[in-house]
Amino acid sequence: MTLPPSYDHLPIIDLSAADRGPQARTLLHAQLHSAAHDVGSFQLVGHGVPRAEREALLTATRAFFALPEADRLALDKVNSPHFRGYTGGVGGRCERFDIGPERPACVPGPGEPAYGWLEGPNQWPAALPALRTAALAWIDRLSGVARRLLRELLTAIGAPAGFYDPVLGERAHPRLRLVRPAGSAGDGTGRAAGAHQDRGFLTLLLQDTVCGFPEVLPLDGAFVVGIGDLLEAATDGYLIAADHRALGPTGRFSVPFFCAPRLDARVAPPPFPYAGAAPGFTAAPDDPLGAEYGHHALKDELRAHPRVARRHHGKLLAAA
Repeated sequence: MTLPPSYDHLPIIDLSAADRGPQARTLLHAQLHSAAHDVGSFQLVGHGVPRAEREALLTATRAFFALPEADRLALDKVNSPHFRGYTGGVGGRCERFDIGPERPACVPGPGEPAYGWLEGPNQWPAALPALRTAALAWIDRLSGVARRLLRELLTAIGAPAGFYDPVLGERAHPRLRLVRPAGSAGDGTGRAAGAHQDRGFLTLLLQDTVCGFPEVLPLDGAFVVGIGDLLEAATDGYLIAADHRALGPTGRFSVPFFCAPRLDARVAPPPFPYAGAAPGFTAAPDDPLGAEYGHHALKDELRAHPRVARRHHGKLLAAA
């Protein structure tokens, strides 16, 4: 299992170079190609997200985890058949609060795909209305940044820039997660969550200081970007979804944003000239390209949140 190098060695990508003429954009594509193919993660600057918006979300995140434990537990993810809400830190794991696009509850009927359950409303703390405002604005803002970055990345490897535009847009299925690392509420040891890859196309991580992947201080104002499992699979391993872990000492917070397609999307491999140099991708039984994306996402949620699965989705577990 290989973890990406420290932030000291992560490539730095300036997305604003795409707007500074052909020479700057060519250099951007060369750097982006190398970062995604050789490393699998990088720091992103020049993304255009104002400091005030970043601070508003981090302030709301700190305020959420400062709420009384009873208030957080009232938003337990087990209450939501749509897998939204709070997961407490148990057994050295991070505390998390999962948020998605605010949509009407979907209850799939006979013959409809079960992944419809992933569409629905969020749970929100009544005592902290600023969190809803900041989080939903962040989903909109980061969706735009991620789509722009994905287009530049595809161009960088010689694929059509808009190849994935049809599976993104209004019905895309991004997720936002507020994270307080293991140890923050208790012993302060900064224990890590297990190394893993992220679901979807790209992850854009905002953090206040040491936390997430890799495990040293990021540049001020930068996002740490990770390649998701969909891009690794779609490029047959040419782009790397680097393993990483959530790690951080007491009081440190992070907010990953997961860029993912529509639930009904079938993610096809893009045509690109380096495909022959791809090392190959060993598909697991839940291969993200093997069916509509929603099936992959639902399996992941059922596996990761057994209490939610048992309470709301017993028939799905029986069918599996």
